[in-house]
Amino acid sequence: MKKGQGRQVSTKDIGPYSNYRMAVRVELPQRPGMFALLATALAEEGASLGAVDMVSSTKTKVVRDITFDARSEEHGDRVLQHLGKLPDVKVLSASDRIFMMHLGGKIQVSSKFQIKTRNTLSMAYTPGVGRVAQAIARDPSQVYHFTSKRNSVAVITDGSAVLGLGNLGPEAALPVMEGKVMLFHQFAGIDAWPICLNTQDPDEIVRTVVALSPGFGGINLEDISAPRCFEIEQRLQAALDIPVMHDDQHGTAVVILAALLNALKVTGQSLPQTKIVVNGLGAAGIASCQLLLAAGVKHLKGCDKKGLVLEGPATKLREHRNHLPSLIQYDRPSGTLQDALKGADVFIGLSAGNVLQLQDLNLMAPGPIVFALANPDPEIPPEIAATQCRIYASGRSDYPNQSNNLLAFPGLFRGTLDVQAKTINEAMLLAAAKALANVIPQISLNEEYIIPSVFDKHVVPQVAKAVAKAAQDTGVARRVLKYAMAGE
Repeated sequence: MKKGQGRQVSTKDIGPYSNYRMAVRVELPQRPGMFALLATALAEEGASLGAVDMVSSTKTKVVRDITFDARSEEHGDRVLQHLGKLPDVKVLSASDRIFMMHLGGKIQVSSKFQIKTRNTLSMAYTPGVGRVAQAIARDPSQVYHFTSKRNSVAVITDGSAVLGLGNLGPEAALPVMEGKVMLFHQFAGIDAWPICLNTQDPDEIVRTVVALSPGFGGINLEDISAPRCFEIEQRLQAALDIPVMHDDQHGTAVVILAALLNALKVTGQSLPQTKIVVNGLGAAGIASCQLLLAAGVKHLKGCDKKGLVLEGPATKLREHRNHLPSLIQYDRPSGTLQDALKGADVFIGLSAGNVLQLQDLNLMAPGPIVFALANPDPEIPPEIAATQCRIYASGRSDYPNQSNNLLAFPGLFRGTLDVQAKTINEAMLLAAAKALANVIPQISLNEEYIIPSVFDKHVVPQVAKAVAKAAQDTGVARRVLKYAMAGE
């Protein structure tokens, strides 16, 4: 679809989310019935008419901006073609509001103060900055005091697993990383930087990240495919003395554990006695299993495409949770997903859409908890699951109990940066999950409210405080904050 410049779109103009909302500028003859002709054409194509704005008007012509919602990009093309064929109607430009929002990128660099005089210039840059450089050379820990390192995170990808779209490469990953950077800044006040690497070789990725790490207080790995992501994260954690976290793994795990803790409060069940099935043992699935075991889960089974591939005594699974992939028999399933579901209390889906049927839920214990987190299509739609399960959660904003990584990573990194932590360890992840769960008061919990909104202003501060305290308690914090010491 050709994208014209069209009218500039302000974020203030954006209404309810539509993935294919188009803005079209048309020139019409100044005579009765022309707008009705346009509206009829949109109705015939099944497009939903939105705002209509007057741009200019003369005695003979009128120019209008019209927005409409289409079902897909292809549908939008058909609508534009139809409008272009209408008699006396001239399509001047067409723009997609999502593309317009990304025009020129979504982020920019700004300074904390303006350089307007020679005196300021001499202090901010040479010769004054030389004194600061020498001070840091004498004591490298001063870099946290006199540079942006203390509040900077590198968001790093190789483009091998962009969203749910696959291996799109580093250039295609950049708008996603820019979005992540915006979230870091707006939700946690963290200055993050998108870094898209033109290599998918683990050795090169590790070398590159280690080489650029001095300028950052933390590393957020993003959209790196499994199983490479495990090796890359582990090697970077061993090589660096700043936090390294693959958000697709651990951010997901934190949110799932938080949602489950609250769901069990609603149902009155205890975590150790709950029988859990995790379907989808990729990066997020394995990390979720590891955190669930660390939290005290004793009855856990894991399934993948071929069926039941992870089971065993709780003591063995917990003891080997940091090396869980070695216990997964991907090519030698001991049963089917349906076998695993028999008598289970909880289903956690991190797999693919529509792999679960209503009859599968009937195999589970009465009133099961279902987390169908596949996107865009969940493992089972809520309309079907609602007849059988007691609590339903998904990864979508238009379904109840949305489980979104945005609930975890801003607070996690805010807490680590606040205490200048050397790593993000298991205790910090558990603390983050419990703090996230506790954002919702016990009295407010119910079947459709087990996880807070991403816009709840209590989320980031409470998660950050819990993470900072856990970092202090486990000896990985360089700096001590009063709230970390007091445990507030």
